[in-house]
Amino acid sequence: MMDLFSQEKTMLNLPQAKLVYVPEFYHNPEADSIFKVLLQHVPWQQDHISLFGKTYKQPRLTALYAENDKTYTYSGITMKPHPFNKLLLQIKNEVEIISKHKFNSVLINLYRDGNDSNGWHADNEKELGNNPVIASLSFGAKRMFKFKHRTLNTENYKLELEHGSLLIMKGEMQHYWLHQVPKTKKPIGKRINLTFRYIE
Repeated sequence: MMDLFSQEKTMLNLPQAKLVYVPEFYHNPEADSIFKVLLQHVPWQQDHISLFGKTYKQPRLTALYAENDKTYTYSGITMKPHPFNKLLLQIKNEVEIISKHKFNSVLINLYRDGNDSNGWHADNEKELGNNPVIASLSFGAKRMFKFKHRTLNTENYKLELEHGSLLIMKGEMQHYWLHQVPKTKKPIGKRINLTFRYIE
């Protein structure tokens, strides 16, 4: 599995996908401050997911914020959004400037420790549009982000997402690629991940 990125802003053209990675989109101590505010003030919830006929607690906590009150459904979970607050609007505006893309919602994930994870999936819900742009911000502990092509076995990569970093997925990526944040047995702290998207 290749490790693709250096420490500078990287634009990567993969088969049927484009990624941009900015390791220090927010510098310390701003990243520290954002992490603390989100951890304390986001109304975290833990939903149940159904896999192969069995129901489990989702292995992370989540919250949805949006400019409207439209629900968002993924993996059999339907979430009702909270209205954007001042901090999230500020972050959204800054992400929109660098991504040159408009967002109207953000799904926030809290990975409490190495047991919390996100399995192989694509952000390909129909309400995200044909070729959605997903902007993913990370705060807190570093976690490994893995992504692989659905049919090209050699296209299989990993990237350690750092505190304050921004990853933008675009192009046809959600059609042809899967991504995940796997569990880890390493002792690891909390991580908060903001995934900005446009819900049609």
